[in-house]
Amino acid sequence: MSAERIDGKAFAAGLRARVADLAARFEGEFGRKAGLAVVLVGEDPASQVYVRSKGKQTVEAGMASFEYKLPADTSEADLLARVEALNADPAVDGILVQLPLPAHIDEQKVIATIAPDKDVDGFHVVNAGRLAVGQPGFVPCTPLGCLMLLKDRLGSLSGLDAVVIGRSNIVGKPMAQLLLAESCTVTVAHSRTRDLPEVVRRADIVVAAVGRPEMVKADWLKPGATVIDVGINRVPAAEPDKTRLVGDVDFAGASTVAGAITPVPGGVGPMTIAVLLRNTLVAAWRNAGQPLAPDAI
Repeated sequence: MSAERIDGKAFAAGLRARVADLAARFEGEFGRKAGLAVVLVGEDPASQVYVRSKGKQTVEAGMASFEYKLPADTSEADLLARVEALNADPAVDGILVQLPLPAHIDEQKVIATIAPDKDVDGFHVVNAGRLAVGQPGFVPCTPLGCLMLLKDRLGSLSGLDAVVIGRSNIVGKPMAQLLLAESCTVTVAHSRTRDLPEVVRRADIVVAAVGRPEMVKADWLKPGATVIDVGINRVPAAEPDKTRLVGDVDFAGASTVAGAITPVPGGVGPMTIAVLLRNTLVAAWRNAGQPLAPDAI
């Protein structure tokens, strides 16, 4: 048995194209572009690369990109003031403050200051609450991207057993809520779970989001399971002084058991920015008083 590769790169390209079509329609109807503001504090290299990519893809999708690059010694008060100004700016539909922030700034306070209806990262406690009780809100981009890939592969998820490995606020918990909303039977597993391989082995759907390289082995999986690997881990390569990217799942082994699996790279990763653009466009239509239909994008 050889698992089907779930091509997140191709799906993300299609999603960005749909976003671009609706972004053009938005501009035609309201006389302005949907706008995403990204705030970067400090000079973390990975964050800089990510912010540049977000800005490029935002513009390519026909939306306005507002970037604010602040020095690492920016005070918490100054950052909060910047967020409040963006909350009040009618040209800005979505606000994203790039994490991690310098140690002297309280990340939770910053997230709590973002207006929930502009919180396109879906991290605000109001949006977490909306997800938990089934009200419309913004969902963190990575788990929503995972759900899109699952539904594209499987269609209806109703009645399936799902195991989410990891309980972070960014991926694990919202992923579990999304799967519950699709009528899955959901188990959230973590470092304290007893006999984790046996728990995973009963799942039709496995979402691995623990940040441990190739932790999930082939013999953990139910034959034919659909595996979504959220992990992005850099490990030594065969060549001296080189590294390579691997997920939280042993891809080579798991591919002999699973029915379908996301590769790393090229699986979940490309979905994150595509879903961010999607969330920003949804915010723009809501802020204009004409919410999109749930299945519009």
